Order: sequence, then structure tokens, then C-alpha cells
Amino acid sequence: MFSKNRATLLVAGALLATSACGGNNTVPSSPGAMNAALQLSNPQAVGVEPADNTSILKRLKKDVTVGSTVDPLNGDTGPHALNIVRATYILKKGQLVVCNFADKAGAPGKGTTIDVLDPKPGSKPVRFAQNKNLLACTGDDVSIGNDVAGAGLGKHDVIEFTPHGKVIKSYGPPIESPFSDADASNPGLYAADYTFVSDARTGSIIDFSINNYGHPNEIAGVGGFAVNGAKGWGILGPSGLQYAKKPDSLYVVDGVDNTVVAISHASNLLVTNEIVVQPGGKTFKCKHPKTTCATLVYSGAPLDAPVAATLLPNGNLIVANTHGGNKLVELTPAGTVLAVKAVDKSATPHVFGLASAGTSDTNTVVYYTTTENNTVHVLEP
Repeated sequence: MFSKNRATLLVAGALLATSACGGNNTVPSSPGAMNAALQLSNPQAVGVEPADNTSILKRLKKDVTVGSTVDPLNGDTGPHALNIVRATYILKKGQLVVCNFADKAGAPGKGTTIDVLDPKPGSKPVRFAQNKNLLACTGDDVSIGNDVAGAGLGKHDVIEFTPHGKVIKSYGPPIESPFSDADASNPGLYAADYTFVSDARTGSIIDFSINNYGHPNEIAGVGGFAVNGAKGWGILGPSGLQYAKKPDSLYVVDGVDNTVVAISHASNLLVTNEIVVQPGGKTFKCKHPKTTCATLVYSGAPLDAPVAATLLPNGNLIVANTHGGNKLVELTPAGTVLAVKAVDKSATPHVFGLASAGTSDTNTVVYYTTTENNTVHVLEP
């Protein structure tokens, strides 16, 4: 994400990147079937990898509480994002990083802390960082070098921290209300080191690099995602950002239109509104479709106001609804629903953070946060 000397991002899985775009043309509203057919006819087609129709979610029978997410120093609550440390340097590989959206009293939009837990039952949270510009913390992101980016929706900043929790830099306009962030780096010796940020006010995806090999200034490369303008826990907009290094693609969850969208060749987004999502969230206009464009992966039920997502080692995606009983929905990159699992039957939105760990279908586990009792859980076989 931010460290100039860190190694290439180790993100497992592959993401659908093909899109039926022509110059300023729109993508068909049902690309899932189109891409599934393309996979069958030519698994090595541009950006498309053979589908893995194995459901991870169906295998995960046990729901185990890992520990509390309540900040031990000021009592912040409301976990709104979840990430996993991928290498040991100050922070330890496998640790869970949680962003707090609420304060001690549970008031949404008042949290200012990021905390760390070990990935085992009975873990206690440890303060990583507290900063007034993390107000309404909605996103946290960990680089392979263990720099951490916190998204402060209330103060309109994304803040870069060292692995010790010290501020390195703040990133502002065109970021207005950062809702989710994702670390990404391109393969290659002199590749740019990218960060993607979704915005719940402008409906845009902002991208920028922090080394000398990309564009260091923030650019709203994608625009037009729907936002609902709500407050507190009801805020919806582009979120759940998940990056797949191969083939350089970015998943975006649209909680207003109930869609999942794939941005192809995401690190090549170089100009403002290079991709514009059309009303309804199912079609897209692309300025440079031969370079980068967007594809609708899935739309409609069982998606119901999703916010969080996680990319699985086998390349599939799990998305967390905030309406309709806090259900998890597992999708293939071609748009096939593999499983639906309710982790909380309450009508109140509770699940805002997801993360997964593992190297195969048999050893993958999925972590989720719940604001019902401010804890992290793990779903295991």
C-alpha cells in the first residue's frame, strides 16, 4: 500500500476482468451468463480464469467468537472494517485489524480508533492508533509492509500509519467521505504501489500510488456509483473493495443498487471518470475501454444492502448484507450464487467487516465483525 520498499502484494485468487466494452459503450446488464459461457469456451480468454464452483461458505459449520473489538483505552465500539496482517513486522502475521465507527456510548460516527486482535478465541484488543481525523472510522487496510491506512469518513481523510501506529501522511481531496479502502500493488520490479478508496458522498473510486512509478495524486478514476446520503449505520455507497493482483482487478460492492462490479486493469485508471457507472448500477461508460472498463458481476437478490466483502483464496467472493438478517452471500466471479448463510437473524444491521484466510478450499476460514456485541467471529469447518 504505502511502503516504498515492501514486497509485491500477496493476494490469493483471481478476479474476472473481462468486459464487453466499446468506446463509450455500455456493458450488457447480464454479464454473469456471458462470462460463464466465455469461461467454458475459452478459459484463457482475456482476464478470465476457470471458475471454482466449490462453496467455501457451505463448509463452514462452526461459528466461534474470537474476541471483543472494544478499544481498551477509550471504549470505542462499532467495528466497521476488518483486515488481516499478511507478514510479521511489528504487527504479526494473521493478526486482525479492526476499525471502530462508534464511541463508548455506541454513538455512530464518533469512533476514532483502530485496534488489533490475535486470531484465536479469547483474544483481547490492543490499541493500534487513535486520531481525531479517524472520526467515523469506516475502513482499515494493511500493506505487506504493515503500514495501515485508516478511512475517517467524518473528517474526510485517509490516514497512513507506520506499523507502530504513527502518522505518516493524510490523503484528502478528492476524497470526501472515505467508506472503504484497499491495498494493491502491480506485479513487476518497478510497479506502482496503489491504494483504492471508495467514497460514500461522491460515489467515486479514488486511486493513487505512493511511489515514483505511478500517479501519486489522488484521481477519481471511477464515478457514478449510487449513494443514499444516510447517516450512521444506514450509510450505503460503493464499498467492500477487494483487489485481485491477477489480473489487476478490483471488486466494488454497491449497497444502494445491490450489485457487485469488477473493474478491469484497475491500476491503469489514470484520468477522472475514466469509467462512469450509469444509473441503476448495471451498465458503464468507459473512456478507454481497451485499457480499463467495468463489468457487472451480479445484481439483485439475495444481495440486500451489502457493505462488506472478502476475496477467497479460490477467487470467489463473499459479500455481507446489512439488511435481511445479516446474510453472507458467496459468489463466483462469473456471477453464480454458491451459498447464502445467515450469521445474525436480527433486522438490525450488524455485519460491516469481513476477511478470509487460508490457501485452499479445505483450510479457508472467514472472519466477520458484529456490532451487536462488538466482537469478531470466525467461521470454521
